[in-house]
Amino acid sequence: MELSASWLAVVAAIVVGMAIAWVWYSDWGLAGGVWRKLTGVSKEDSARRGKGPFVVLVASIVVTALALAAASSIASGFFGTDSFWVALAVGLVAWLGFSLSTLVQHNGFEQKPGRLTMINSAYQLVLFLGMAVPIGLLQ
Repeated sequence: MELSASWLAVVAAIVVGMAIAWVWYSDWGLAGGVWRKLTGVSKEDSARRGKGPFVVLVASIVVTALALAAASSIASGFFGTDSFWVALAVGLVAWLGFSLSTLVQHNGFEQKPGRLTMINSAYQLVLFLGMAVPIGLLQ
Protein backbone atom coordinates (compact mmCIF):
# COMPACT_ATOMS: atom_id res chain seq x y z
CA MET A 1 0.00 0.00 0.00
CA GLU A 2 1.32 3.41 -0.95
CA LEU A 3 0.77 6.47 1.22
CA SER A 4 0.12 9.51 -0.93
CA ALA A 5 -1.39 12.89 -0.34
CA SER A 6 -2.15 15.73 -2.68
CA TRP A 7 -0.30 18.83 -1.54
CA LEU A 8 -3.04 20.90 -3.15
CA ALA A 9 -5.58 19.08 -0.95
CA VAL A 10 -3.46 19.73 2.15
CA VAL A 11 -3.08 23.44 1.36
CA ALA A 12 -6.80 23.75 0.61
CA ALA A 13 -7.61 21.99 3.91
CA ILE A 14 -5.34 24.45 5.76
CA VAL A 15 -7.13 27.41 4.17
CA VAL A 16 -10.54 25.91 5.03
CA GLY A 17 -9.41 25.22 8.60
CA MET A 18 -8.20 28.77 9.11
CA ALA A 19 -11.46 30.15 7.68
CA ILE A 20 -13.53 27.96 10.00
CA ALA A 21 -11.51 29.07 13.05
CA TRP A 22 -11.89 32.71 12.04
CA VAL A 23 -15.64 32.47 11.49
CA TRP A 24 -16.17 30.45 14.67
CA TYR A 25 -14.05 32.34 17.21
CA SER A 26 -13.84 35.93 15.92
CA ASP A 27 -15.51 38.46 18.19
CA TRP A 28 -18.16 38.93 15.49
CA GLY A 29 -18.22 35.19 14.67
CA LEU A 30 -20.57 32.37 15.53
CA ALA A 31 -19.30 31.82 19.07
CA GLY A 32 -16.55 34.37 19.74
CA GLY A 33 -18.43 36.54 22.21
CA VAL A 34 -19.87 33.60 24.15
CA TRP A 35 -16.48 31.87 24.10
CA ARG A 36 -14.85 34.98 25.61
CA LYS A 37 -17.48 35.14 28.32
CA LEU A 38 -17.19 31.44 29.22
CA THR A 39 -13.38 31.41 29.22
CA GLY A 40 -12.87 34.83 30.77
CA VAL A 41 -10.38 35.71 28.01
CA SER A 42 -10.87 39.40 27.25
CA LYS A 43 -9.84 41.26 24.11
CA GLU A 44 -7.10 42.86 26.21
CA ASP A 45 -5.87 39.41 27.30
CA SER A 46 -5.69 38.37 23.66
CA ALA A 47 -3.83 41.55 22.71
CA ARG A 48 -1.30 41.00 25.51
CA ARG A 49 -0.51 37.50 24.23
CA GLY A 50 0.33 38.88 20.80
CA LYS A 51 0.78 36.49 17.91
CA GLY A 52 1.66 33.43 20.04
CA PRO A 53 -1.81 31.86 20.04
CA PHE A 54 -2.15 32.52 16.30
CA VAL A 55 1.13 30.70 15.63
CA VAL A 56 -0.15 27.75 17.67
CA LEU A 57 -3.42 27.81 15.69
CA VAL A 58 -1.64 27.78 12.33
CA ALA A 59 0.71 24.98 13.42
CA SER A 60 -2.14 22.86 14.74
CA ILE A 61 -4.21 23.40 11.58
CA VAL A 62 -1.23 22.32 9.44
CA VAL A 63 -0.73 19.18 11.55
CA THR A 64 -4.46 18.41 11.38
CA ALA A 65 -4.48 18.78 7.58
CA LEU A 66 -1.46 16.49 7.21
CA ALA A 67 -2.92 13.89 9.61
CA LEU A 68 -6.32 13.90 7.90
CA ALA A 69 -4.69 13.57 4.47
CA ALA A 70 -2.50 10.68 5.65
CA ALA A 71 -5.38 8.91 7.40
CA SER A 72 -7.60 9.39 4.34
CA SER A 73 -4.89 7.94 2.11
CA ILE A 74 -4.54 4.91 4.38
CA ALA A 75 -8.31 4.42 4.56
CA SER A 76 -8.63 4.81 0.79
CA GLY A 77 -5.97 2.14 0.29
CA PHE A 78 -7.64 -0.17 2.78
CA PHE A 79 -11.09 0.21 1.23
CA GLY A 80 -9.78 0.34 -2.34
CA THR A 81 -11.51 3.60 -3.20
CA ASP A 82 -10.65 7.29 -3.31
CA SER A 83 -14.23 8.16 -2.43
CA PHE A 84 -15.02 11.59 -1.02
CA TRP A 85 -17.07 9.78 1.63
CA VAL A 86 -14.01 7.94 2.92
CA ALA A 87 -12.36 11.29 3.70
CA LEU A 88 -15.51 12.50 5.48
CA ALA A 89 -15.68 9.25 7.47
CA VAL A 90 -12.04 9.68 8.47
CA GLY A 91 -12.77 13.24 9.61
CA LEU A 92 -15.78 12.07 11.65
CA VAL A 93 -13.93 9.15 13.24
CA ALA A 94 -10.89 11.33 14.03
CA TRP A 95 -13.14 13.92 15.69
CA LEU A 96 -15.13 11.33 17.64
CA GLY A 97 -12.22 9.12 18.67
CA PHE A 98 -9.59 11.73 19.41
CA SER A 99 -10.97 15.24 19.64
CA LEU A 100 -14.38 14.86 21.28
CA SER A 101 -13.31 12.10 23.64
CA THR A 102 -10.30 13.98 24.99
CA LEU A 103 -11.99 17.40 25.08
CA VAL A 104 -14.96 16.10 27.07
CA GLN A 105 -12.65 14.27 29.43
CA HIS A 106 -10.36 17.25 30.08
CA ASN A 107 -13.17 19.79 30.36
CA GLY A 108 -15.07 17.53 32.72
CA PHE A 109 -12.13 17.13 35.08
CA GLU A 110 -11.25 20.82 34.80
CA GLN A 111 -14.89 21.64 35.61
CA LYS A 112 -15.33 23.88 32.60
CA PRO A 113 -18.86 24.91 31.63
CA GLY A 114 -20.75 22.40 29.52
CA ARG A 115 -21.64 25.15 27.08
CA LEU A 116 -17.92 25.82 26.48
CA THR A 117 -17.34 22.13 25.83
CA MET A 118 -20.21 22.16 23.33
CA ILE A 119 -18.86 25.25 21.55
CA ASN A 120 -15.35 23.83 21.27
CA SER A 121 -16.38 20.30 20.33
CA ALA A 122 -18.85 21.56 17.71
CA TYR A 123 -16.06 23.75 16.30
CA GLN A 124 -13.77 20.75 16.06
CA LEU A 125 -16.45 18.67 14.34
CA VAL A 126 -16.99 21.40 11.75
CA LEU A 127 -13.21 21.81 11.47
CA PHE A 128 -12.49 18.11 10.88
CA LEU A 129 -15.35 17.66 8.42
CA GLY A 130 -14.64 20.98 6.69
CA MET A 131 -10.98 20.08 6.24
CA ALA A 132 -11.93 16.60 5.02
CA VAL A 133 -13.94 18.09 2.14
CA PRO A 134 -11.00 19.38 0.07
CA ILE A 135 -8.97 16.31 1.01
CA GLY A 136 -11.76 14.07 -0.27
CA LEU A 137 -12.30 16.12 -3.40
CA LEU A 138 -8.66 16.72 -4.34
CA GLN A 139 -6.85 13.61 -3.14
